[in-house]
Amino acid sequence: MAKRKSVEMEQLSKKDLLAVKKLNQGYRKLREELAKVIVGQERVLDEILIAIFSRGHAILEGVPGLAKTLMISTLAKTLSIAFHRIQFTPDLMPSDITGTEVIQEDRSTRTREFKFLEGPIFANVILADEINRTPPKTQAALLESMQERQVTVGGVRHALPAPFFVLATQNPIEQEGTYSLPEAQQDRFMFKIYVGYPTWDEEYDVVRLTTADQLGEVGEILSGKEIINLQAVVRKVPASQHVIEYAMRLVRKTRIDEEGAADFAKEWITWGAGPRASQYLVLGGKARAVLDGRYAVTTDDIKSVAHPVLRHRIITNFNAESEGMTADRIIDRLLEETDPKEAGALSDAKLQKVFKS
Repeated sequence: MAKRKSVEMEQLSKKDLLAVKKLNQGYRKLREELAKVIVGQERVLDEILIAIFSRGHAILEGVPGLAKTLMISTLAKTLSIAFHRIQFTPDLMPSDITGTEVIQEDRSTRTREFKFLEGPIFANVILADEINRTPPKTQAALLESMQERQVTVGGVRHALPAPFFVLATQNPIEQEGTYSLPEAQQDRFMFKIYVGYPTWDEEYDVVRLTTADQLGEVGEILSGKEIINLQAVVRKVPASQHVIEYAMRLVRKTRIDEEGAADFAKEWITWGAGPRASQYLVLGGKARAVLDGRYAVTTDDIKSVAHPVLRHRIITNFNAESEGMTADRIIDRLLEETDPKEAGALSDAKLQKVFKS
């Protein structure tokens, strides 16, 4: 155990330690710039930044008027990278997102050839606004780009620029003219972030600022190359065997047909989270540690990202709905009944016999 941990600690060189410090400084500057326009929503902004520095995608869900689009567009202005907004509508076609091939004629040679015209997906930050207002056929056009960071048109693969991340929004209260995202596509998003109502003081500031000419201007903080370098540093942050096992135990307790599933999960869950949830718990924990200026991930980091990672990967059943048990309440129960200390003990071969007996 000690030997494994020492090997992990060697992953961070002096250069990487400086990069961690730089990322922490950049994060604080980003928050200062965003505060010029966005009032409150500290948790939401933190979760968006964690997803970005983890090379993940995020979906923001909240009722209209909570500045979901403003948050993403303002964040894009603080990053010196290309930003495109795609307004999803019922008549949007896949080619409207990925691009299409058109026939062009060379006037000098009179020859015709196909030329690929890039769609709005070719940018660094993609705002998929109201993603649930477009049919599944168009929603699926994002699958390849989110997973492989490329699009295939006419049998030809076109690489997307780096860094690349999709930040989508959807409104939960709209029913007519909406198409719920399939679970398979939701799983491509690292985080599902709930955007709640502001507090009294925050709403007062929102009303005061937006009804007067007082909105601030944000400046650019990080370039695309800097973001890529910092994303690489996040993956080098060491996570001990104890922390990884804790993340895995949280996820595996949601799988009702697997050994070790929680009793309440069998009662309230139809389908549990897959391995991608364990990966994103650890990655999100690493990013949170770095943004906090620390050089190693802890179980507290895993706990802090458990809700945005798991809430869209747990499918509740009728019993849960009838008892008012939401995915978030089930995650609360998971965190309460999963002792972080047990993961380290159970990984020790000498102690396994003790626990079994």
